[in-house]
Amino acid sequence: MIKHKKKNWRKIKLILLDVDGVLTNGLLTYTDTGAELKSFNVRDGWIIQECVKLGLLEFGIITARKSAIVQRRAKELNVKYLYENYRDKLAALNDILEKTNYSPDEIMFVGDELMDAPVMLRVGISATVNDCATGLKKIADFVATKNGGAGAVREIIEELLKKQGKLKLLFNEYLK
Repeated sequence: MIKHKKKNWRKIKLILLDVDGVLTNGLLTYTDTGAELKSFNVRDGWIIQECVKLGLLEFGIITARKSAIVQRRAKELNVKYLYENYRDKLAALNDILEKTNYSPDEIMFVGDELMDAPVMLRVGISATVNDCATGLKKIADFVATKNGGAGAVREIIEELLKKQGKLKLLFNEYLK
């Protein structure tokens, strides 16, 4: 079920994303050599790249883990802010607020775990994936119908662009 609270979606300029459970399905796979594997949804990545390319939104990642895979994916997607190894995600948000001209009302955060709740409660719009931690749906402004790593990020971004009247700009880019 999609849930909305009355918030000003039009103000959002920056989307901050968690990784494990949001951009991925939350599963960690290790090879016998100890290498870590993660799978990312190409549709989530495509819309992030297009929004950056068209100047519609900026993106950042705040994650509790550190991973060369995440660094590579962030670079591929032109993610502007990358905060790894931040179990205190509110500290990362505060650093972003301090280093930029953004106000909390101009930021959306997408999380899936209880450690994401403090950031979700501080930003202008909060969103979560369908398979998030118990209780997180109650504080989210938007709950995706899809699970993390299964297109939830794209669903959330499309909803934001629709509410901002910008979704047609994305379609117009390819339907010329």
